[in-house]
Amino acid sequence: MGLRLSWILMAILALGVAGYALINLAVPTFRNPFVLNIFTHSPSAISMHLLGGCIAMIIGAIQLNSQFRTRYISIHRWLGRIYVLAVIVGGVAGFILALNSFGGLVTHFGFGLMAICWVGTTLVAYWQVRNGNIQAHRDWMLRSYALTLAGVTLRIYLGLSALFRINFSDFYPVLSWICWVPNLLIVEWFVLTRLCKTSNA
Repeated sequence: MGLRLSWILMAILALGVAGYALINLAVPTFRNPFVLNIFTHSPSAISMHLLGGCIAMIIGAIQLNSQFRTRYISIHRWLGRIYVLAVIVGGVAGFILALNSFGGLVTHFGFGLMAICWVGTTLVAYWQVRNGNIQAHRDWMLRSYALTLAGVTLRIYLGLSALFRINFSDFYPVLSWICWVPNLLIVEWFVLTRLCKTSNA
């Protein structure tokens, strides 16, 4: 029951952020000044990043549902291919955006490394399943989706920073790291804990 509730909460958050991205793509008047500035200077990159991230976020939530994987394995495989493509598009565009991101070198490195890790973990996951290593594939996909969910954690931290009135200019470089590094650490803890239980069984 606990895992199911966790998945439901994650899916709701993922769909909410994906919807927010779609609205920004489709409705220019909806964009806040910060997003509008990015669209002004890098319209292609931000569009590709939002679209790729949106698709990856929705598909990833579906793919993590074990009942769906079991019942619809062929659909799971095709959605997986679309997910990989979406991450490549969103990640490459994200790296381009990182090179000119607000906040200086710390932000450039934070978001740039996240983009590299996002694409890298996804490609490793795809390589693992192509070689028949199902458990390794699942572990790497967890890492990949943890990075996809950086879009969720980023907005949670932005909301908290606004709530506590933290200066945006000071906080944004920190945000470029904390929106994704803790996500990966949590997944690594989960994977290592499962491995320890398996080896001691």
